[in-house]
Amino acid sequence: MPRCSPAPLIWGVVFGVLQATSPLAFFWLEPATVYAFGLTLIAAIYVGFAVADGRRHVLVAETVVASVFVVAAASAELGSTWLIVAGLAGHGLKDVWQHRTGFVTGTRWWPPFCATVDWVAAALVAVALTAKLLPA
Repeated sequence: MPRCSPAPLIWGVVFGVLQATSPLAFFWLEPATVYAFGLTLIAAIYVGFAVADGRRHVLVAETVVASVFVVAAASAELGSTWLIVAGLAGHGLKDVWQHRTGFVTGTRWWPPFCATVDWVAAALVAVALTAKLLPA
């Protein structure tokens, strides 16, 4: 696995907290809606990396993966906010896999940063759901 400097991890924690608290900035929307938008935006970034990579199989794979996260986000909007937690945690696992394999070229520091954002946000949303601060 490639080495990672601590800076992406530190910034990942900062942005993970921002991700978890993002419904406060969009107070007129349901929290599940804000989280669903966030999950789809996070997943779509890798489609951009795949376009930059330029290999067809990478673009197809990343588009399929992003589509899975869009479906998870839409399902969370209609069902349980716990699907957002699962989606964020799953995306974090995908980031670790990306960092380990380098499947998409040119991502360098992004996968450790994004995995940290995903896992911090997933943990904080899970705590908020468990404490009944958010509707499940």
